[in-house]
Amino acid sequence: MTTIYDVARRAGVSPATVSRVLNGRASVDPEMAARVRQAAQDLDYRPNAVARSLRRSRTSLWAVIISDIGNPFFTSMVRGVEDVAQEAGFSVVLCNGDEDPEKEARYVAAALAERMAGVIISSSGKPALISRLVQARIPVVAIDRQPRGVEVDTVLVDNTHGAEQATAHLVDSGYRRIACITGPRRISTAMQRLRGYQRALKASGRQALEDLIRYADFREEGGYRAMASLLETAEPPDAVFAANNLMTVGAVECLVDNGIGVPDPFGIVGFDDIPWAHLVRPSLSTVAQPTYDLGRTAATLLVERIADPAKAPSTVVLHTELRIRESSAPSAGRRGRAAGRTPSHGTAAGSLRS
Repeated sequence: MTTIYDVARRAGVSPATVSRVLNGRASVDPEMAARVRQAAQDLDYRPNAVARSLRRSRTSLWAVIISDIGNPFFTSMVRGVEDVAQEAGFSVVLCNGDEDPEKEARYVAAALAERMAGVIISSSGKPALISRLVQARIPVVAIDRQPRGVEVDTVLVDNTHGAEQATAHLVDSGYRRIACITGPRRISTAMQRLRGYQRALKASGRQALEDLIRYADFREEGGYRAMASLLETAEPPDAVFAANNLMTVGAVECLVDNGIGVPDPFGIVGFDDIPWAHLVRPSLSTVAQPTYDLGRTAATLLVERIADPAKAPSTVVLHTELRIRESSAPSAGRRGRAAGRTPSHGTAAGSLRS
């Protein structure tokens, strides 16, 4: 392995001069600096990242700990993080917490052990993990989910407002018994989206009935099971607001398997847009999040936190957008049902095929 001493001999300078040039210091004669850079290129010199991190007490790596690598929501978000990281001279290590607090704890321990320059985390709901990072003075930004009991830079979307818009749209479309499939109680986004659902029903003069609310796991299978459970109630719903994209897919699959048509007689709106939501038939109404901007904003806050560790924590809330498609379209027949007739679940099923 080529060392700094090899580069110094090749360039005819001292190792200290090589170090100053490679670290970008301007105190070296330009002609001498050019010789050093040429020698490093000729010898294919690579700085020792481990040694550098020991000197700096930090690596140039960020850990991005996301809650579910299988969720397409995170793809664009991580791209936004990486773009800013590269611009700022950092590299990104992607960690899949898998909605598992124990697995997430192992990644936090690794970030501490490896002296990561910073951490962006979508937490599964254990504030003690983020507190460990803060206590170790590792810069940290929470993304997508609001941590409890610890103050850190945070980037969110207006979850409550987005869910309220989605539910109000189902009300306006003539659906009478609107259910909600949300995530685990310990996760802030699940509870904020449930709150938006409840607000919309209250604003329309309706009650948010407990038998129409299901707490699932933000996964496709959980959405399927929750939808099946709702259909088994004495008076099933005729519409559902699902609080993330994967649970929306699971809910639609359950309706298809049970021969229930979408949007007639059953309406559905999800949260998190899906790349192919406009291609399936019926196309899916969703609350879209600015996922790339979430990532860029979180990364920008992390760069600022690294530069100024003492600054006060800030919270940025980005807007959502309700995208109305076929799965929640109003119909004249449904307006008749809303006037008093009981909905029927016997029409032909919709299809997830494009």
